[in-house]
Amino acid sequence: MDALKELFGREKPLIGMCHVRALPGRPQHDAAGGIDAVVEAILPDLAALQGGGVDGVLFCNEFDIPYQLRADDAVVAGMAAAIGRVRVEVRVPFGVNLLWDPRATIAVARATGASFVREVFTGVFDSDQGLIEPRIGDLMAFRHAIGADDVAVFSNITPEFSRSLSGRSVAERARGAAFMGVDAILISGFAAGASAEMSDLTEAKGAVDDVPVIANTGVTHENVLQVLEVADGAIVGTSLKEGGITWNPVDRGRVERMVELAERSRG
Repeated sequence: MDALKELFGREKPLIGMCHVRALPGRPQHDAAGGIDAVVEAILPDLAALQGGGVDGVLFCNEFDIPYQLRADDAVVAGMAAAIGRVRVEVRVPFGVNLLWDPRATIAVARATGASFVREVFTGVFDSDQGLIEPRIGDLMAFRHAIGADDVAVFSNITPEFSRSLSGRSVAERARGAAFMGVDAILISGFAAGASAEMSDLTEAKGAVDDVPVIANTGVTHENVLQVLEVADGAIVGTSLKEGGITWNPVDRGRVERMVELAERSRG
């Protein structure tokens, strides 16, 4: 699991979600407030996550419901602009995720200096957004072409709101993603904030030896110790929000408690 230790400076990193408000062109976007309003909402969440002690931050356009399989130009530009505005405040390694567009995600990561990306890079899935068909060969070629080879690829092999069309097991998908060269494998629950199945985490972990497996959704204060007994790290969003509600601001107290529990698991 040296890749994660090299990136975050420790084993079993805890990565906090920084959910970006709706961007230009999306139904919930605040047209009057514009990018200024998006940035103003990011800053206190970023401060709470970093002040609470997370090892990394992941910027994601969570409020852009309904999500797109190919992000509009305005969304890509807005995400890059928002992250660029807050970049000076970021003190930990950070990643980017534009739901559900891996190519746009890589582009914004390169433009903003992100250390990693999160998206679906392998497989074919029937999802609520449509058919997810990422084509990793083209994506890795694009990453190389724009000089982003140093941006780590975290690939979600059990994406939310979807089902694999292949019928292959989690273990088979994990081995395939590892063979294709991803830097970490993500295991998710059925929806944002829903816990990943421990059986899926265990199956993926047992299938690959040299690629870290990260719990991608549904990590809570109640299950984090159990999750980190198996997983090599965790991405946490909803559980760090006020009242444990995805759309609320980040609660620093909840962050500190989660960090304390994660530290206990490392010990």
